[in-house]
Amino acid sequence: MVSLSPLPRLPSLRLDGKRALVTGAGRGIGLAAAAGLAQSGAHVVLAARTLAEVEAAAEQIRAEGGSAEAMRMDVTDTAATNAAIAEQPAFHILVNNAGTNRPRPFLEVTEDDYDAISTLNQRAAFFAAQAVARKMAATGTPGSIIHMSSQMGHVGGARRTVYCMTKHGIEGLTKAMAIDLAPYNIRVNSIGPTFIDTPLTRPFWNDTAFHDDVIRRIKLGRLGTVEDLMGAIVFLASDAAALVTGTALVVDGGWTAE
Repeated sequence: MVSLSPLPRLPSLRLDGKRALVTGAGRGIGLAAAAGLAQSGAHVVLAARTLAEVEAAAEQIRAEGGSAEAMRMDVTDTAATNAAIAEQPAFHILVNNAGTNRPRPFLEVTEDDYDAISTLNQRAAFFAAQAVARKMAATGTPGSIIHMSSQMGHVGGARRTVYCMTKHGIEGLTKAMAIDLAPYNIRVNSIGPTFIDTPLTRPFWNDTAFHDDVIRRIKLGRLGTVEDLMGAIVFLASDAAALVTGTALVVDGGWTAE
């Protein structure tokens, strides 16, 4: 009789006992990230500048049986962000989601545009991740840092010079952080969404030519939804991604395939 080895077991996608911080969590992608992590068992701290938004979101998560709390955090204020994170127990998961854009042709970009986009998308993301990683490392807490990047971190786009610059920078940051933090068993990855249909982006679709061009470039023929990102976030946060670090998971419907 042939002696069979036990079948491999699928690593768990559950996040029970994990603590997660999501920045920019009051709406859109950030809210979906928080919901997905909570639905997978994590205790989620929802952070944003507008406390009322994240309080309402945390209450909704709790009403559905999840574990969540709200935190007012302006990630562009590095000192305050460092202090807020230092007061918390170590996180196992960070979804570094807060970001912005001001679409404008290159020749019309102002210094204020440049500073606003780069400060939030790059500088604030860097130091928020550093604060979380320092606490992880100091307490011996293994974890997963997920930068919310963009497909525009892999290609160029009209009217998006500063945005593309910051997201390409996040891709480089992801790889370099993964090298530095691997000895602490802290994984670092990025997610690169295509255009996602949210209340913030919905006004763009009033421009029929722009909408049609976007749909043409997305090979699966539709806009993304926040639900399209939830599985990617939970995967990268979970033990199922235990050997995944320093890479990008591009959720773009095929935009960057050509």
